[in-house]
Amino acid sequence: MKVRLKSQKIRLSALGDCAIEVFVGFPSEDGVIERVQVLTLALKKQNVNWLLDIVPAYGTVAVFYDPIRIPSVLENSYDWLCAWIKEIALNAGVLARRTPTVSKKRKPVEIPVCYDKSLGEDLERVAAKAKLSLQAYIKLHSSTTYRVQAVGFAPGFPYLAGLSPKLSAPRLETPRERVPAGSVGIGGSQTGIYPFSTPGGWNLIGQTPLRLFDLNQTPPALLAVGDEVIFRPISKEEFLAWK
Repeated sequence: MKVRLKSQKIRLSALGDCAIEVFVGFPSEDGVIERVQVLTLALKKQNVNWLLDIVPAYGTVAVFYDPIRIPSVLENSYDWLCAWIKEIALNAGVLARRTPTVSKKRKPVEIPVCYDKSLGEDLERVAAKAKLSLQAYIKLHSSTTYRVQAVGFAPGFPYLAGLSPKLSAPRLETPRERVPAGSVGIGGSQTGIYPFSTPGGWNLIGQTPLRLFDLNQTPPALLAVGDEVIFRPISKEEFLAWK
């Protein structure tokens, strides 16, 4: 459930000695993710050689910079950089009362998923815990439009908000040493997709044949913060044919 944004103020704080975290609002507040998207885009458009990276996640934007490259005439580069970020936020409409418009908003990204027990080894267990049949569990998981709140842990791994509370399940007490690439999992109140074969502690309920990260593509990650995602169930035969 979304709640209204209480304020359009932003809060800045040091993130180590080479980054600043810009707090835009709590993820549950209406319009926060759009403000994060707009601020991220506005910062990425700045043509300065000391700006190293911009990382949006959960109502915040982390601004990584090279303090050596910032003009040496500045007595306090941190205060100057905070003021610089605030000015960009103001000009981009991040501080406006009305939710800013995100340019070039993408259509929801459809992710085909095979919810077969052989590809989602925790599916039966979490469905039983939710007191749902497998069919009802799959229908509930695949009938929601999710929103990417963060991309991390592994390159291209999306943390998706919007999971029905009925499907929430705690992470495994002991993470698996290997989770197959493409696995769709549930960790707490979120769902996500493993782009690579990695260790992981989320409950596995299916697998997608899509590649979520490819260095030969631009951008390499299929999903970005703010994207909407829908899951489309496919059969085991469709999955194998896709692969």
